[in-house]
Amino acid sequence: MAGFYSDFDFAANRIEHEFRKAEKQKDFINLAGSNPTIEGLIFPPGILKKAAEPYWSKRRYDPDPKGLASARQVISDYYMGRVPAIELAADNIFITASTSESYGLLFALLADPGDNLLAPKVSYPLFEHLAAIHHVELRTYDMDENNGWQIKADSLLSGPDDRTRGVIVVSPHNPTGMVVKEAIPALRSLGLPVICDEVFTEFPCGVTNIPPFGVLHPELPVFHLNGISKMFGLPDLKLGWIALSGAGVKDYEKRLELLNDTYLGANYLAQSMLPVIFAEGMGFVEQMRTRFRSGIDLALALLSKNHGIKVCRPDGGYYLFPEIKTREDEEELVLRLLKSHGILVYPGYFYDCEGKTHIMISCLTENWKLIEGLERIIAAI
Repeated sequence: MAGFYSDFDFAANRIEHEFRKAEKQKDFINLAGSNPTIEGLIFPPGILKKAAEPYWSKRRYDPDPKGLASARQVISDYYMGRVPAIELAADNIFITASTSESYGLLFALLADPGDNLLAPKVSYPLFEHLAAIHHVELRTYDMDENNGWQIKADSLLSGPDDRTRGVIVVSPHNPTGMVVKEAIPALRSLGLPVICDEVFTEFPCGVTNIPPFGVLHPELPVFHLNGISKMFGLPDLKLGWIALSGAGVKDYEKRLELLNDTYLGANYLAQSMLPVIFAEGMGFVEQMRTRFRSGIDLALALLSKNHGIKVCRPDGGYYLFPEIKTREDEEELVLRLLKSHGILVYPGYFYDCEGKTHIMISCLTENWKLIEGLERIIAAI
């Protein structure tokens, strides 16, 4: 079979194989879950019914390459309510089907095959697959675990060459919870466009607020990515966006409009629902915040009692990424937790984290399951 993935091994790895067996057991606990609909966090159906009702009587499909005007305006208003506020005109917002689609559009916008983008290491596996699809190279920059996983300036500056077309920044970062809280002089020196993934921005934890990246770097073209999957716990409605800010964004607007017009991937019904979702759904967002903050507090209290585990409060997001000091091989540790203790966590190498032993724990998990699962982990370690 021809194609970029022709040599890819699609067989289940050892962790996947053991997970499929373990999940059938009555006492199995998944501590890696990130889907709120599975973890018992269901967006109020009454709000969704109210948001959808006006659409059915009109049913007129009149697509805009940037997305429905009313939806873009409510997103623009949302950014004006951020702390600190940032003014992003509705004309500088592009609605997509998801953050993944947003990344794909921006990879195509910024880079030709053979070009490269700078991406963080630790990193979410999505980037690798999207880069492969677009035949773009990812050059990684390091993060400083001893300094709250902040971006290492020297690594960032040493990464680019004459085919580097942009920088990916994730704030809050998945899975470390790092938040970029102030301008990064090294980014200013590079002068490259920035793709900033902010999908966990409504979930601050160790900080009071999470600044929009464009506020920190108005001198750079910044593409803010977000959507309703994480923010409102609505992964099934498939709606994301790209919001442009900073110097030089006009140079990209027409080309991005053409790219988005080529797919028109965002569901028209979901777009029409967005004003009501924003107007009435923030109470549910607060409910999710309460849930994961309670989970993080419980997890930190439990894990910190074990001297073999090093864990810190994340600045944002709902994951913990503790270091396991026993230095046991990550894969063997995860397999042992699955086979002997009925627990699923993810190993650090899933996120391209090397050198130490880490596991990823989701504090979106219901508290009773989280406590039981963590107690099993502590006993095992």
